[in-house]
Parts: sequence; C-alpha cells; structure tokens
Amino acid sequence: MITKHSLNGRWQWRACGETEYREGIVPGSVLSDMLRLNLIEDPYWRCNEYAVRELMAQDYCYRRTFVVDAAELHHDRAELVCEGLDTIADLRLNGHFVAHTDDMHRTYRFPVDKLLREGENEIEILFSSPLQFVREEDARNDIHYASTGCLRGNAALRKAHYMFGWDWGPQLPDAGIFRDIRLEYTDTARLEDVRIRQEHLEEGVRLVFQTRAALLTDGGYLVDACVTTPDGQTFTVRSAWGEPLSVLIPSPRLWWPNGLGEHPLYAVTVQLVDHAGTVQDTYACRVGLRTITVSTQPDQWGSEFAFVVNGVKIFAMGANYVPEDNLLPRVTPERSRRLIADCAAAHFNCLRIWGGGYYPDEALYDACDEYGILVWQDLMFACNVYALNDHFEENIVAETRDIARRLRHHASLALWCSNNEMEWLWADEPVRIRGHHPRYKADYLKIFELILPRALRECDDATFFWPSSPSSGGAYDAPNCPDRGDQHYWEVWHSGKPFTEYRTHHFRFCSEYGFQSFPHSKTLAAFTLPEDRNIFSEVMESHQKNGMANSKIFTYISDYFLYPKDLDSVAYISQVLQLKAIQYGVEHWRRNRGRCMGSLYWQLNDCWPVASWASIDYFGRWKALHYGARHFYAPVTISACEEEELSPRISYWLHNDTLEPRQRRLEVTLLDTDFRVLWQTEGTFTAAPLSAVNCIQADFSPWLQQPGSRNHLVARCRMYEGDRLLEERTTLFVKPKHFRYGTPVYNVSARETDDAFLFTVKNDRFCQYTELCFTDLDAVFSDNFFDITAPEGVTVSVPKAGLPAGVTADSLLRSLTVRSVADSYALPRE
Repeated sequence: MITKHSLNGRWQWRACGETEYREGIVPGSVLSDMLRLNLIEDPYWRCNEYAVRELMAQDYCYRRTFVVDAAELHHDRAELVCEGLDTIADLRLNGHFVAHTDDMHRTYRFPVDKLLREGENEIEILFSSPLQFVREEDARNDIHYASTGCLRGNAALRKAHYMFGWDWGPQLPDAGIFRDIRLEYTDTARLEDVRIRQEHLEEGVRLVFQTRAALLTDGGYLVDACVTTPDGQTFTVRSAWGEPLSVLIPSPRLWWPNGLGEHPLYAVTVQLVDHAGTVQDTYACRVGLRTITVSTQPDQWGSEFAFVVNGVKIFAMGANYVPEDNLLPRVTPERSRRLIADCAAAHFNCLRIWGGGYYPDEALYDACDEYGILVWQDLMFACNVYALNDHFEENIVAETRDIARRLRHHASLALWCSNNEMEWLWADEPVRIRGHHPRYKADYLKIFELILPRALRECDDATFFWPSSPSSGGAYDAPNCPDRGDQHYWEVWHSGKPFTEYRTHHFRFCSEYGFQSFPHSKTLAAFTLPEDRNIFSEVMESHQKNGMANSKIFTYISDYFLYPKDLDSVAYISQVLQLKAIQYGVEHWRRNRGRCMGSLYWQLNDCWPVASWASIDYFGRWKALHYGARHFYAPVTISACEEEELSPRISYWLHNDTLEPRQRRLEVTLLDTDFRVLWQTEGTFTAAPLSAVNCIQADFSPWLQQPGSRNHLVARCRMYEGDRLLEERTTLFVKPKHFRYGTPVYNVSARETDDAFLFTVKNDRFCQYTELCFTDLDAVFSDNFFDITAPEGVTVSVPKAGLPAGVTADSLLRSLTVRSVADSYALPRE
C-alpha cells in the first residue's frame, strides 16, 4: 500500500550569503514569498520588474524539518517525489546529498530509504540562480539568437523560456518549489504506469488497460479496473497480473468538441491488489470516448490540415494560450477554470498551449475536457537555438515521457507538436539566425524529428504528432507553405499591412496571427501612476515588450479612426481595431471552409498587465476581441464580405459548424444614421451541416451616388431564428474616421430577473462598438462592443452569479458607463 507524507506547507528560506531564515510557503516561489512578506513591491507595478529581476541573480536555500515515525521506516521503499522544482536545485536530506536537478518540466522520484531516520529529519534544497546561469551560458557559447525581449542563454536551461522575457512578458526568472513535494512509502508494489487504449467497435467502445508496476515482493498480484459512466453505471473487470485486461462499454456516449455535441466523461479506476486482497496502489483518471486525429490528405489546393473527431472534420476555432502568470503560485485551479469557461463562452473549440511556457496544472486540462476544448499541445521549446548533448537529451526525453503519461488520457488532447517556429526559422534563416554553426541546424532535426517523436511514441502513439508550428510536415520542407500544414501569418501587424490583407490568403490552418491592443483603463491604472498614463511614457513602454508597437497601434488608428482624445479612448479604440482585425481573418477563413480548417489567433491571455495581443487581459477582463469571438466563432452565424474594402457590393454568408442542417432568416437593410430604412430584402436559407453558404448578394451603389451619402449610410444584416434575433453585422461605406456619427445621447434602463440584471441601451441614432463597463466592479456582459441600429436599442444581461452580494439594478445602473466610437475623439458638441 502506498502511504504519502506531504512536505507541502511551511518552510524556511534565505538568500545564500545571508544568515536569517524567513518563512516560506510550499508550493510557492522566492518572489511570491518575498511579496507575501513585503520584502519587495509588486514586480508588475511601474518599472519594478528590473530591480526584482536582479534579485534572481542570487542563490536561495529552502529547508524544513519533518517527523518520520517507526512505522514509516518499516516500509519496503521510501521515495522523495518532487513534482515541480524550478529549476537548478541541489537536494540534501539530513545533510546527505540526494540529487541535482535542472529541469522544471520533470517529475523527479529519488530513493531515500537509507537517508531517513526515526524522529526529526531535515530536507534542504539549494536553488542556484537561473539569471546567473543564462548570463554565463551566453558568455561562453556561440549562440547569438534569442526571441524578442528574451535573455540569451535561456535555451540551455530547461526552464520556462517566457520567464526570461518575451515580446509580451517581463524578465522575471523566479525559483522555488512550485508544485507538490512529498515522501511516498511502498510496501510490496507500486503502479509505475497505466495506459488506456480505446477501440471503437460496432458493439461499443473497448477500453484496453496496459499496466506496469514495480513489484517489490513475489506473489500473485491482481489488477482491478472499474469504469463509471456519466450516469453512474459501473463496469468492472479483474485479471491476474500480466494478463490482458479490458472493459467493453456498450451504447457509448461520445465526447465532442464545444458546439458539436456533449462532452461526457467516464471515470476510470485501476487498482493493483496483492494475494491477500490488499490494494497496494490505485490509478484514477477520466476519459472521453472519442477518436481524434488530423487529416493531411492531398486535395485540389495541396494538402488539408483538419482535426477529425469521431470521423468528422471540424473547423478549429480558438486561440493560443500562454502561461497565466510569471509568479506561478498566483495560478490557481479556479483561475484556470474561469479562463477555459471564458473560452467556451466565446465558442472556442480548440486551444493551442504554446511551447515557450511550462505545462499547465491538471485543472486546466480537466476544464478543457469538461468544456469540450481540443488541446493542441506544444512541447516546451520555442524560438531558440538548442545545443544537443547527452545531458540535454536525457532531460528532454524524461520530461517528454512525463508529460505524455500525464496528459495522454485527457479527452481534450488532440495533437502533440514538437516546438514553436524553429523549423520555420532554420528553413528560412532570417538575418537574426544566420551565422550559427551548421551543427545547430543538424541538432534541430535530431531533437525534434527523431529524439522527441520517439519518446512520445513510447508513451502515446495514439495522439497525432506534428513536427513544428508552422510546418508542412518536417525536414525543412517549406514550413509555413500556404497550401499545406499549418501557418503563422504576421504581415498584418508586424509588417503593417491592412486588415484586408487577410482576404488575399487561403491558408489551410492559421495557427498564429494577431493584432495588439491596450487593456482597459482599469488595468492600466493597476500598474501606473497618473503621470505615467501616456503611451510613450517610460512605464507604459516598459509594459509594451514589442518594440515600436505603441507607435504601430497609432499608425493603424490613423488609418481607420480619428485621433483619440485621451489614454482611456486610445485603449478603447485599440481594442476595437483588434476586434476588427481578427474578425477580418476569421470570417474570411470560415467562408472558405474546407480549404481552411482552423483559426487560432494570438493570443488568449496575458501573464502580467501589459499591452499585447491577448483577448482577455491579466485580470480576466474581456477585451473587445473576446466579445467579438462570441459572434465570429459562433457555430451558426453570419458574415458580410465586401467585393473590396468599402465596396457597395456585399455578399452575406450563413455559417453552420454543427452536425445538423440549420435554417435561418436573413434580413439585409440599408439604413441612415437616424435608423430610416432606405432599402431592405430578406430570405430564408438552409445551411447544410459543416458548411458556409453565400446567401445574399447586395449592391448598394444606387444609394451611394450623391456626394456625402457614403458618410451616413449603414448596411445591416440580421440573422433570425423565427422571430428571435440571433446575430447582426454592420458595414460602413467609408472608414469610421470619415463617418458622421453625430453626438450620442444614451438612454439606459435596468431591470432585475431571478438570475440576472438586464440593461437596455438606446440612442436616437446609429452607434458603433458600444461598450458597457461598471466603474467599481468587473462583469462579463452577454454582449458588448455592439452596434445600436434601431430605436429599440440593445438589451444585454449580466448574471447575478459572480456579482457582489447586495447589488441592485439601481446601484449597477449608477455605476454603468457607456461609450461608442463617437465618444472617442474631441469634436464640438452639436
């Protein structure tokens, strides 16, 4: 029987060179302990990052005592299990050296039978400076490349790369015991591995169990397996150790991605039982009954790249996930779960976990299972030049096996990918990577196309493997080719091209593309003083890690909008631009469903308060983009496509990414700013399952001949199910900076229902991108950044769940602010 003795809780720590120990909390980290004890200011405040970073040039020692009783010493085996050591650590137990570690992605097990003693014991872990390591590594090697904002030398250390900086994150390489640490005592046997395979048959789904155990004593062992269905039915089976073991689930309920069906999970328990009937070890997990692969079959455009779930090719819709914080103790299960719930609420069905961070905790993957979010899982390699040696290979093989065993049974796991952008970099060899010794290019192929795929196959040969992102299949064969594989596209943003450029590209699967915005002014206030609130101030530029990006945002603003009147308006308009940019790409690729089969924008979230590509900021506040995703990622929705930008000829499309045909009524109207209807047509259309249909082609040219007519006319498309309005899109015939919005005067009312507060916003003329916000609390509205296109206005709701106790409709109404594009610039009042 396994007995576990947790070593979490209170520890002591000190900086090496100091004599005073302070209280620490494990799981935790050096910087989180310093913050808790008020030894440092928050590293995210103003420019504190740089002084706090230098504290990590020191070494730190953690220690604690614990008691071992006589009964624990009589177990057959004792192991020290460390699930997360960050990163360069020397472990000692009762003064004796146990091990040296230098890979935060690994789970370590060390035998300590001979080191424990009855009574009080002491464990000590010395963490060497990661900052000093990378600086010394950079000085001694011949590698000059590192990603934008990232300290060179980090590639040699198996520590989350983003901790050394990125073009959206700070340089804060923390250290500490960031996951559970414990002693495990074993009597006679321990399960070392349980692998579950699914066989989908006509009569049901068969779960086949493969087990491996450390058997410390001879004797007849048995293996019990129990599967509990979502409705509580159980299936049990027993076999002798080493004999085949499987369970057949008749009438299985299949797991589907979000928007395509349910996400039922089956609880699985496997127990190792000795000859006396005593359970020696237990393994438990949840599985979803499904098949998932990726089709790369040739077609008329090249080769497709499409997730295939239960035999159905789906259009993947989602974003790229980066670590949720630089201070890992701040990442709680509740926080991760809320983030995934926000993804599901915006109709995501896929999430790419990017390779420059660390492998998230189990809570995130559990939430993906429950909400139906497919996981594209990068291995933790990104934008670096890696030098292969025996020790590096030992580490990366061990960590890959660890994570494959941990994640392979998750229903959401859809794809393993070796790395982020390294094949593309080596194949194209831009200026920043030229000049490296050829051995590094050879090492790339050894690591990512031989060593890591082999390690993955040993532990998980059921999940689709992809050699890099972007890639066309590996071996430097035209990665980022638009006709096959997946693509990263950055001409919009990095090269300054207009949003319309998206419509000139027909990618097979766009796994990275994005556009920056500032977070809400509430978030800006969380790291600035009033005198800092100018986007070109030192503080604001310090919280913008992408070079001249603040200027770039203003360049894009100047193309579409009038000059914003203040920083609050700059932040608002930048978010509108971000939504507009990503919507251009998503709707174009969805209109070309079949040729393109995926959109994962960069990026979902932030690791600190910053101007970035995220659609949800560090504090969990939805930007305009995330509200927009609720519409352009909806399984059944509409889109409008002008013949060219600002053209009077517009096609209206009905999109259906469900498994059933959908019938909808589409109404297309030409309005002026006072809601007068100049022209209207409508029709009822049916979209087959998994399709996009061009339903209405409208030409508004006859109404745009008079001088100035373009400046006050709006084309509107509405989608109805029966009489219920589901979606709306508006199109202008001039850029917003030239449109005559007029001065908005809002009429806002509120009422309460059993589970929500409802707010109706009216105006006597057209308003675009209307934003609602509470001044003294945060909430997610059912819709936001919407257009007002009719006298009845727009009604949105806020669930009571999550709001502070005691709020009323009146108190919320007093706290509510409303603005639209016309409020973002300074003009004389009418």
